[in-house]
Amino acid sequence: MIVTNDRRLRLGEALKASVVGLVRAWRWAWGAMAVCALVWAVRPFMVGVLGWVWAAAALVAGLILIGALARTAISDDRNDARRLGLGAAGLQLGLPELRLLGAALLCSVFMAMILSVVALVLLAVFGMAELNPEAIRLRDWAAVGPIWKLVLLAVVTLLAFYGVLVMVVRLSLFAPATLGRGHMVSLNSMGIAQGSFRPLLGGLVVVVGLPILGLLILTGAGLPSGVATWIVWAVVISAFEAPLALAFLGAAYRRLEYWTPQGAPHD
Repeated sequence: MIVTNDRRLRLGEALKASVVGLVRAWRWAWGAMAVCALVWAVRPFMVGVLGWVWAAAALVAGLILIGALARTAISDDRNDARRLGLGAAGLQLGLPELRLLGAALLCSVFMAMILSVVALVLLAVFGMAELNPEAIRLRDWAAVGPIWKLVLLAVVTLLAFYGVLVMVVRLSLFAPATLGRGHMVSLNSMGIAQGSFRPLLGGLVVVVGLPILGLLILTGAGLPSGVATWIVWAVVISAFEAPLALAFLGAAYRRLEYWTPQGAPHD
């Protein structure tokens, strides 16, 4: 992996690299995609005790897929990806996957703490606003309270959600960083993403938000329906959404990374 001193994320370049990375992921990690899609596609048929078995299998399949896609996204070529532990067709399960799991858990705990604090702050602010609960229940918005209070509460709520969004985006590079650095990277990934919030957010909207929106529109229109809906979601997310998202995050990581092993000089 080539790390440069030019730590700027250009959205257009990263999105172009994402398309190239998507094609490369299909070539190098097709087995991991197939396994993950198959495991998630059978979820509607797993009932009772089989549900617990499925949950364990889904976790393992997800780790295998993310590990394969992250290695593919941050590598210069197939040999580089293999040196990072990429298995045949993207099928591998080892210590790097456990590091990914640990990093994901740490990020999840951190975000749970942030969300708890935000929720408590909002509850306190709304409580001090002394709005009319009966008017809220009846949806009589004119009688809820003074307009300036409503505007102020709306601004505070938007700022709170914006803060949460910033945290989520800045943590989004934890997977490629964990594979790239060779050790567990969780909160430290925020340092890599520092100063690149807007291009990262824009890229994630394109590679994650738009495909999900398309799936939601199709699902809402009844195309497909029933069990087929779950199967389509499993296949699209495993074979298109996840590879495209990791390709973008890998491209962003390669452009923003500043760390080199044992102090090696940057290229």
